[in-house]
Amino acid sequence: MTTTLHRDRLVAVLQRVRQSGARRVVDLGCGDGELITQLLDEPGIEKILGIELSPRRLLRARERLTSTQGRLELRQGSMLTEPHRLDGYDCAILLETIEHLDPRELSQLEQGLFARLAPETILISTPNADYNPLLGLTGRQFRHPEHRFEWGRARFLRWAEGIADRHGYGVQRVDVGELETGYGAPSQLAHFSRLGSKVDCLHRA
Repeated sequence: MTTTLHRDRLVAVLQRVRQSGARRVVDLGCGDGELITQLLDEPGIEKILGIELSPRRLLRARERLTSTQGRLELRQGSMLTEPHRLDGYDCAILLETIEHLDPRELSQLEQGLFARLAPETILISTPNADYNPLLGLTGRQFRHPEHRFEWGRARFLRWAEGIADRHGYGVQRVDVGELETGYGAPSQLAHFSRLGSKVDCLHRA
């Protein structure tokens, strides 16, 4: 069952995909295809590629997404390696996925996504660890047993700004979900726009 927070994430991502004007979108870590279902309703998107490591989740996505008018490709693969092999995508989305990586793998993701694929728009969402005390979590407890890390707002922004500086992007951190004073929102989104792209120009206008 889709939670209110997950709906908020989908809305936040879809709004920014529309603003970007992207026509070719890759969803890295597409899971069961819930975001892709929404992307297929966007008439301006001509091509969607979903990449998922789990064969079980990929099978569920294929069962869900039966009528796609040739716009969709689903592929088993890793968000670490697939971006090194891709070309021609305007927008890449990682929806609540990076926290499943070992932090030492983030440099590999950075090279594939920002240096090699380098789309005009990159959208990355992840839990906000500052919010965790409101969920009854303490110390090093994470929201899911498969999470390898969770970052607060300042740590996530430092990471995003470092990548943006190294690869010629602007970045905005966005709260996702209901805000609580002193804690922020339960999730957060980094919206990267390649400098000099039409998307960056729109943001600065």
